[in-house]
Amino acid sequence: MALRLVQVNLKARDDVALGRFWAAALGWETGSEGPGITNLEPVGFDWPAPSALCIDLVSVPDPETVAYRAHLDLATNSPAHQEELVARLTELGAKRADIGQGEVPWTVMEDPEGNLFCVLEPREIYRDTGAIAAVVVDCADPQAMTAFWGEAVGWEVRETSEHLVRLRAPENVGPYLEFFRRPPGTTPLRHRVHLDVLPPRGDDQRTEISRLERLGARTVDVGQGKVSWQPMADVEGNEFCVLSPEAGAE
Repeated sequence: MALRLVQVNLKARDDVALGRFWAAALGWETGSEGPGITNLEPVGFDWPAPSALCIDLVSVPDPETVAYRAHLDLATNSPAHQEELVARLTELGAKRADIGQGEVPWTVMEDPEGNLFCVLEPREIYRDTGAIAAVVVDCADPQAMTAFWGEAVGWEVRETSEHLVRLRAPENVGPYLEFFRRPPGTTPLRHRVHLDVLPPRGDDQRTEISRLERLGARTVDVGQGKVSWQPMADVEGNEFCVLSPEAGAE
């Protein structure tokens, strides 16, 4: 049985302040499982479920301040909504960012800690995703990443091209997971954003880790010490965490 993709994990200097920003940006509510961790989820959401990927903001002493390999795309339903959302996010502390995108219909922004994200123009494909349209991962080989992640979490291909592959939960709800081919010659950089996956209740975490290793992932040590989750790296070295099945019982 496949793992469940349940949340996006974001490192933060100040998880509480950044949590307030993203809660207001998305219209979500906040919670906390302990000091240094702020949890965000849609109002009334029953975690875990495929209809949304929640966000965990985790405080770390010195998060890296470089370009990132994964970012969020936010959905809008009209040009007026896009304009209003950009204005509201600016009031909340975000600002527009120039990453060399040129003239494009979406707006590239950075949150108060410098994390890049995009406010998309209205697109039919994202009309039912909720506030987050997609988690976008820059990669060298979208097809290889799709083969790994599709098998790892059971998400299905909804669109594919030479430069982009879109996956979505088999229930066809919630945001997309997108793999975008980065320009040749660019160097992959460290990133603050990673994904968390959850084994089904009753499954053995070690068995799932072994399955991921057979798919091409590897376990990594990020200085986590003795914890209930296992950090891993996918086929292109992107970090993710395998949570304990007991986390789904909360």
